[in-house]
Amino acid sequence: MSLISLRYANALAAVASTAKFDVAAAQQQLEDFYGTLADSRQLREVLMNPSLSGEQKLRVLDAISAKIGMFPQVRNFVAVIVDHKRLDELHEILQEYAAVTGKQSGLTEAEITSAHTLGDAERRMLEDQVAKLAGGAVHATYREDSTLLGGAVVRIGSTVYDGSIRAQLTQLKQKLVSA
Repeated sequence: MSLISLRYANALAAVASTAKFDVAAAQQQLEDFYGTLADSRQLREVLMNPSLSGEQKLRVLDAISAKIGMFPQVRNFVAVIVDHKRLDELHEILQEYAAVTGKQSGLTEAEITSAHTLGDAERRMLEDQVAKLAGGAVHATYREDSTLLGGAVVRIGSTVYDGSIRAQLTQLKQKLVSA
């Protein structure tokens, strides 16, 4: 993650704190906007086109903002992102914003990588175990990596807990070689 993305995320968190609006709703509005942006090549071309005026881009943004139902502060934040030509970094800014607001609310970010897609029950059980490791509530993001063979790898901050079958086989191999 970049320092610039963190600065934008902190700025939005400060605005949210001052304006006292629902942080989760603001994040959802930003994610909805990002989803719309990611799904529409035409929208990206319009908002990133240097030949279009800022006023034209704002009209497009206002139309989207009205459909999504953005808070005025969230709309203004996106307008700043567009004006500063940081739209390519919006996804990263959203991730940083989630981390910043999570820390403010006492949540710990955890990245869980598994060999296959986990069901809801498996996710709940794994998140409960991760919460015990983290010492509090967690916000988990999930990834898949078929090379793990089975099990999961959990990253909480800079600490990695490797419970994958691949890691267990590597440990077994080292024990057999050294014996």
